[in-house]
Amino acid sequence: MSKISSNEIYNGNVTRKTIDYFCHLLESPEDLKEIKKNDAEFAAKPEFDAIKWAATKNATIYRTCYTDILRVAFTYKFKRGKLADLVSLLSGRDFETREFKIEIEEKSFNQLHEAVLQAVNQTNYERYLMIVRSAGIVKKSLIRSQNVLNFGYALFLALRERKVDSNQIEKIVRKWLALSVLTGRYSSGSPESAFDYDIKRFFAYDDPMEYLNITEAGELSEAYWKVNLVQRLNTSVASSPYFNMFLVAQVKAHDKGFLSTEIDIESMLENRGDIHHLFPKNYLVKNGIAQSQYNQIANYAFIQQEINIKVKDNSPACYMAEVIEQYKTKKPVYGGIVEQDKLSENLKQNCIPDGFENMEISDYQNFLQKRRELMAEKIHQYYDSL
Repeated sequence: MSKISSNEIYNGNVTRKTIDYFCHLLESPEDLKEIKKNDAEFAAKPEFDAIKWAATKNATIYRTCYTDILRVAFTYKFKRGKLADLVSLLSGRDFETREFKIEIEEKSFNQLHEAVLQAVNQTNYERYLMIVRSAGIVKKSLIRSQNVLNFGYALFLALRERKVDSNQIEKIVRKWLALSVLTGRYSSGSPESAFDYDIKRFFAYDDPMEYLNITEAGELSEAYWKVNLVQRLNTSVASSPYFNMFLVAQVKAHDKGFLSTEIDIESMLENRGDIHHLFPKNYLVKNGIAQSQYNQIANYAFIQQEINIKVKDNSPACYMAEVIEQYKTKKPVYGGIVEQDKLSENLKQNCIPDGFENMEISDYQNFLQKRRELMAEKIHQYYDSL
């Protein structure tokens, strides 16, 4: 940061302010007037015109800080992932001869400035957000890794600069976002090294789709979907990226909440809907099930609170019998489903195993395993649809 802001010869100070003010306006749009008042010199520059739109938008899914914008701009423009390399380039380093040249310093500052303007460009930023939402990611909590979003944006900008067809860009970026979450690509080890490796490989091929296909074949094989993902769904961590990907898959499919006729998963997510236990928590506790087991994510589903209250602490066999009784009475008690085909579709959307309506405590472990398999298959179908 100091390297950039201290260089006035190549407008590094302007580049720094462009990033700083852009990120600040995303967080505090009400400060737009204060920036104009306190930094009139910058406010008169075209860079300020390029970022002031940020004060009119509420980018809740992808809200960037200084390092995010710097990383995105550097990765996409220089096709590198390690920010230490940026410091070297801004110092004029020639990586081949290991010499320091003034022309490399000048070129690097100019390229960075250009890249930052592309990263803060309203059209680019909003188009990327549309791609993210089109993948079913409608809330920040669904994709907790900022590095996944950062690389996705860098990839989007790099593909646009290469003039790749817009439909292909959308497909590549959507799939790469999902693949990155499913494989924990930028969540462990050295994300900078992963950035560096991936951006170089994407552009080592005439068709960027080739690298995506190669990565899919190696990391998302049939064994991943049938075994690895099922095992990763065996967890009680509610913030699990794999459970989040299941919810994303439900959003993309426009699925309804468990036993709901009209309220979908997306609405529940956006309006702080509740995640509840399909085998009620107290029912499991009373039957001696440990916390690590009753809080398994395979036992979770989005359920309207009023439905959950009526379920109480009953076994699935008990409360589902009353749901099925609604076919005859046409008087809904648990949600509004009064037809068998609609119930079957709702259970399918929520990956509820066959025979759930007859399950008691002895069926719980088998239920968890069957539901994990169905959840993994739904995520697989979601990925293939992107």
